[in-house]
Amino acid sequence: MLVVALTAALLLSACAPMPPYGYPAYQAYRPQSVELGVVETARGVRMQGPDTGVGTVAGAALGGLAGSGIGSGGGNAAAIIGGAILGGIAGNAVERDASKFNGVEVTVRLDSGRMIAVVQPDAGEFFRPGDRVRVVSDGYAARVSR
Repeated sequence: MLVVALTAALLLSACAPMPPYGYPAYQAYRPQSVELGVVETARGVRMQGPDTGVGTVAGAALGGLAGSGIGSGGGNAAAIIGGAILGGIAGNAVERDASKFNGVEVTVRLDSGRMIAVVQPDAGEFFRPGDRVRVVSDGYAARVSR
C-alpha cells in the first residue's frame, strides 16, 4: 500500500503546473481592452508558483517509509508518524523552492496619463524605460507587451 502511495505521489509530481509564460486557455475568445503607454521602470522579481501539495504528500510518504525501518511495536509506529511529519515538512519546502520562477515588474505611464505597475512572468521580453508598449487587460489581470 505504501509503495502504491509513493508511486502515485511521484507520478503526480510530474503534473505540477509550469510557470504561466503564455495565456491561460480560459482567456481565449474573451474580449480584452488594450491601452498604449511608455515604460517608466522595469525590474526583475521572483514569483512563486502554486502550492499543489504534491511535495508534502511525496515527502510524507518517503518519510513514513524511512521511519518504518526503525524500531518495533509502538516505537515503530512513532517512527513512521515522525518520519511522515518531517518528510511532509521537507517535501513542502522543496516544492515551494522548486516552483519559484523569474518575473518582471513593469511600471507604465499610459497615454491617458494614468500610471500602472504590472507583475508578470519573465517571457524573455526586455523592457527599458522609454519603450512604447501595450497593456492588455480583462479588468482583473493585465499583461505588458511590445
